[in-house]
Parts: sequence; structure tokens; C-alpha cells
Amino acid sequence: MNYQAERISRIQSSPSMAVSQAAKEMVRQGINVVDLSLGEPDFNTPENIINAAVDGMRQGMTRYTASAGIPELKAAIIAKLARDNKLEYTAEEITVGNGAKQLIFNALMGTLEADDEVVLLAPYFVSYPDLVKLHGGTPRIVRCYAENNFRPTREDLAAAINEKTRWIILNTPSNPSGAVLSKEDLQMIGEVVRPFERLLVMSDEIYEKIVFEGTDFVSFGEACPALRGRTLIINGVSKSYAMTGWRIGYAAGPAGLIQVMNKLQSQSTTSACSISQIASVEAIGGHQLFVESSRLEYQKRRDLMLDGLRDIPQLKAFSPEGAFYLFAECQALLNKTTPEGRRLTNDTDVANYFLKEAHVACVPGAAYGLEPFVRFSFATSEEQISLALKQLSAAINKLC
Repeated sequence: MNYQAERISRIQSSPSMAVSQAAKEMVRQGINVVDLSLGEPDFNTPENIINAAVDGMRQGMTRYTASAGIPELKAAIIAKLARDNKLEYTAEEITVGNGAKQLIFNALMGTLEADDEVVLLAPYFVSYPDLVKLHGGTPRIVRCYAENNFRPTREDLAAAINEKTRWIILNTPSNPSGAVLSKEDLQMIGEVVRPFERLLVMSDEIYEKIVFEGTDFVSFGEACPALRGRTLIINGVSKSYAMTGWRIGYAAGPAGLIQVMNKLQSQSTTSACSISQIASVEAIGGHQLFVESSRLEYQKRRDLMLDGLRDIPQLKAFSPEGAFYLFAECQALLNKTTPEGRRLTNDTDVANYFLKEAHVACVPGAAYGLEPFVRFSFATSEEQISLALKQLSAAINKLC
């Protein structure tokens, strides 16, 4: 019996989760694997946030909430957007979901029709093309090459957009490249998009708080205020506050679009977890000491991994401006032969070799739409990063 609907056959399981599961299985077998595949902070959620959740539970905040989120959290989000991004929103223009990915899912499900196209900038977050295809849309890929600092050119972007284009999805800082689009980059994108009146812009800003020295984050909404009525800002607490398991994301956009997304949520998950929402009020509205201390720690880890990879000539590492990933080109490893006699033909082969021989889990660039690269997460300890670098170097030296 076939249990799978046709629309599900259009997508694959998350590649990063698949690599992480393979790494966990090796650990269960007693193999010491350095897992650099998942984008999850290794820090614990700060105590002030945990205490807020406990207090909320004791005060009875354990029931259903409105589909769009509790008023206290929406107020905290509105204040944050005004404070950090110079953006003014009302409560009707804010919604809260079970993580940023659910909100992306809801936005696409609520707006895409057959034959609609969605422009994605590669390298892109692994889930974007599958979510587009799941809802009947067609991804149009604009490749952003390392020589242009993983940014799109005006010409490539203009060539990808047409009357069928419903969305363009941006991700800044980027997973996987770490590129942070400047105000000028965003304004260029806005200029190309503006003539196409049905084209919406989704700006995934989940890594907003994790930017490194000399880099300023600018929201698309701030850079292109004239497109406010066509812009959906996606954000959340998972990355900045080490709250991946709490599953809270939020979106800000035109009231009509938010209403569509709320309708979908009311018929699916009903609402986000009430306890997690209370915790997120404290995360977004409370003191931000953890955000800065963790950012500085990520910067140290970035530097350690970058220096170490630059000592491995077969990997060409590019310095990320934000997020906690390092995207390294592995062209020099293609057509090399492993000790078992297998030839490495693409970056998926390289990532598999690193897992089996170096016991280092990473994700191939193919999952992000740009080859040949591998993505390493440095959201782990300096000790683990140093161990990974040592084991990668040893494994590479075994190739011939």
C-alpha cells in the first residue's frame, strides 16, 4: 500500500537532520563523532527565561492561547521591532508560531497557487525549496557565488523574476554562508522587485543578533519601507536565546497576510505553547546580556575554525559575517580516492567521507543549492572544533 500523497513525493527529508541522525547512530555504536551538522546553540537557555516560564506555569499560563499569540508576547515583539529595526507594527500585523519554519510554511501555504514561482538565493536554507514545492510552487534559483561574497547580482535577480513570481525569500544573516546583506544589497533587491505588484518579499532574519565585528544588520523592512505592504519579516527566539526546543517564531507583515496565516494556524496547531510564549516575553523584552556574551563566544569559535580550515589547503574557507556556520569550498577534494578505493565525485561524497573517516558530521553544499561546498556549524565548544579540525586534516591526508 502507498501511504504517501503525491505532493509529499515532491519533497525530501531535511538533509541536515539526516546527517545529524547518522552521526547520532554512530555515537550509539560507541564512535566519538564531532557533530558540526546542526544549527543549534550548545548553550543552555538563560536562567531569567527559564524562571519566567516557571512563574508563568505557577500562575496558570498552561491553557490554549489565541492562534496569533498572547498579547504580552505580541507587545514585546512590537517593542523589539521598533527598538532594534526602526519598524512600526500593530498587534494585527504580528503572529506567533511554533518556530520560524512553521510560519514560513503557513505563509507559503496561504498564498501560493499552481504555477506560482518563488525566487530563492542559493546557497539557501535547506527547507525553502521543499516547502515551495510542497505547496505547488516552483523554485527559481539565483546562485550567489563566493567571488561575489554570496550576494546576488542585479542582472541574475532580474532574469529570475517575472509575472509568475509570487515570493522572493531572503535569509540574512545566511544559513549556510554567513553572508549578511547590506542596506545597499537590500535596496537593490527592492528596486528589482518593486515593479512586480503581486510579488511578496519574505525576509528570514532569525540570525539577526549573531553578527560579527564590522558588520551591521539591517532588516529588509528598514531598508525598503516603500515595500512594507508586501514584506513579511520572519524571526524567532531559537538562535539568539538558545531556545531551539521552546519552538517560538514570530512574523510581522501586512494585516491581510497575517490574517491568512492565523486562519491556517487555527486549523493546524491551534497556537504555540503558552509556556514557551511566556518565556519568550522575557527573552525578547528582558535584559540582553546573554545575546552579547554568546555573540562574542561565537566570534571566537568562528575565528578558531576559520584559522584551522585555512591551514588545510584542500578546503577553501570563507569568513562568515554572521550566523554560526562556515561554508567551505571542497573542489580540490573531488576525484580524490579514499583508502578503500572510492572516488569522491561530489560534495555529498566528501561529507560522507568526513563522517566515516574523520568522524566529523557536516552537510554537503548540494543541500543548499550550491556545490561543491560543505557546511560546518561552529555552535559547539572550542575543544570540539579543535578536535574536528585535527581529524579532518588527518582524513584529508589519507586521500590520494
